[in-house]
Amino acid sequence: MSRDTEVAKREPRPLAQSEQRPSVTPACDVYENRDEILVVADVPGVTADALAVSLEKGELTALASEYRDCDYHRRFAVPGGIDAAKISAELKNGVLWLHLPKVEAYKPRQIAVHAG
Repeated sequence: MSRDTEVAKREPRPLAQSEQRPSVTPACDVYENRDEILVVADVPGVTADALAVSLEKGELTALASEYRDCDYHRRFAVPGGIDAAKISAELKNGVLWLHLPKVEAYKPRQIAVHAG
């Protein structure tokens, strides 16, 4: 049996700790206005199909894998007053935009003052 045949017949093995891809926490900016909280994260080189955004038990997670030398991973606690059903994400030119819209009850409003 030749050496090439032996290599081809080897069973796959899990990666050793030193061979695992590092995970990087991307820089983020968080903005809040009357209608939403906006999270902006730099994820250069990431495509939409390699990006997963999920919401589970009050945590919003963004994970980008299959990136050159590392994976991106960022997790946020979602505050009360966010309409979870309307959270959206968009990727533009290596920047991830996460829109967390507020429910009406949490939006600021003016209260009329009546003279008595």
